Amino acid sequence: MLQFRGSVITSDGGLLAYRELDDVLALTMSGGERLAEARTGKNRRHLLVGLLRQSVFGRLAGYEDVNAPSAVHDPVMRG
Repeated sequence: MLQFRGSVITSDGGLLAYRELDDVLALTMSGGERLAEARTGKNRRHLLVGLLRQSVFGRLAGYEDVNAPSAVHDPVMRG
């Protein structure tokens, strides 16, 4: 079931169903927890789970670069 969240606006409505499914099944969460953390110091600003989610959803959206401004700020792709 999709829920309306007025404060969460995305530029790609097609990703909402994927995000809802991911939230229910916790696919990126379980995948991210299995990644080995090898980064040290200030390189650990973002959790690997969030980076994995951004990478997966960026590819689903067809972004060539998931660091594109439209992808970085899109709430669907953020952890």
